[in-house]
Amino acid sequence: MEEFVVKEGKRLRLGYTTGSCAAAAAKAAAWMLLTGREKTAVTLHTPKGMDLSLSVQDIRREEGAVSCAIVKDGGDDPDITAGALIYARVSRIPERDVEIDGGFGVGRVTKPGLDQKPGQAAINSVPRKMIRENLLEVAAALDYTGGFRVEISVPLGEELAKKTFNPRLGIVGGISILGTTGIVEPMSEQALLDTIRVELRQKRTQSDFVLLTPGNYGSDFIRDSLGIDPRNAVQVSNFIGDALDMCKELDFRGAVLIGHIGKLVKLGGGMMNTHSKYGDCRTEILSAMAGAEGVEAAVISRMLDCVSCDECLHLLEPTGKREAVLNRLLDRIHFHLRSRAGEDFQIECAMFSKEYGLLGKTAGAEEAMEKIFGR
Repeated sequence: MEEFVVKEGKRLRLGYTTGSCAAAAAKAAAWMLLTGREKTAVTLHTPKGMDLSLSVQDIRREEGAVSCAIVKDGGDDPDITAGALIYARVSRIPERDVEIDGGFGVGRVTKPGLDQKPGQAAINSVPRKMIRENLLEVAAALDYTGGFRVEISVPLGEELAKKTFNPRLGIVGGISILGTTGIVEPMSEQALLDTIRVELRQKRTQSDFVLLTPGNYGSDFIRDSLGIDPRNAVQVSNFIGDALDMCKELDFRGAVLIGHIGKLVKLGGGMMNTHSKYGDCRTEILSAMAGAEGVEAAVISRMLDCVSCDECLHLLEPTGKREAVLNRLLDRIHFHLRSRAGEDFQIECAMFSKEYGLLGKTAGAEEAMEKIFGR
């Protein structure tokens, strides 16, 4: 891929995700299956809006099926899957549908709380959607009224997975097929911080209070549950502490942080950068809060084995103490946010989950939101 971004004065090449590889391989294999002809390159439209032209590798034909591969390219982003072959084997089914599963080297989910349910292949929702849409597009173009069965495999996947979080998350046997935009953009922490500062400076011209959210989940919640245009919020990624420092630097009087519990729970332990490389103590912190509220040791032991906060909340529900645990957690989050922001800065917080919706908010959150939006 020959598309670039400039970060910190460096020209960095973009790459494409394992999800794009899987969708492109499936599209090429389906076309070859239906036409009987060979395809050495395939075009894929990504969710980011960029088109990829990818070389098709290792074409194999068998009775009733075709398989081929796309080479994963992470661009200039450090990526353990770079260079791996992502295969798709496609066969016909009578129903107009697309059945998707994982083969060798694609992980299998064994614990709840992830993008896919236990027992399913670790092929996330967006790649599944990309595969389905591209294969139905091929079918329509070639007047094919049936459907497809797709198996995604990665010969090096089992070995590569040992270098990822998959074993810890309960994904066994291989890597995950991932990607929300289809494109891999090289990451630069300083570039992200600079972007956050620019956005905050723009918001400061409009108000002395600002709405902050870590990322896409927060933006979706702000739009779908609060009816607020996500463009009114500044996405601060994992840099919660740095964002508060910038708010102080730019003379904001206060901020409201709205985020998913999976991010904000780390603030309850004083972690002002929530990236997993600095620690992933979500269930440990939630378990500590549960212990402080008198939840039984047997439940806490099960919570420590969870892979997501929603799964922990599910275990807390029968105890009757979920609300108390969440209130205690929110108090600790608020304590650490105020410690970072200082006494002369009003910081408020609201926390949600995808499964349970709004989980709690600090006492001054509504008042602070009125200062931002005048409502």
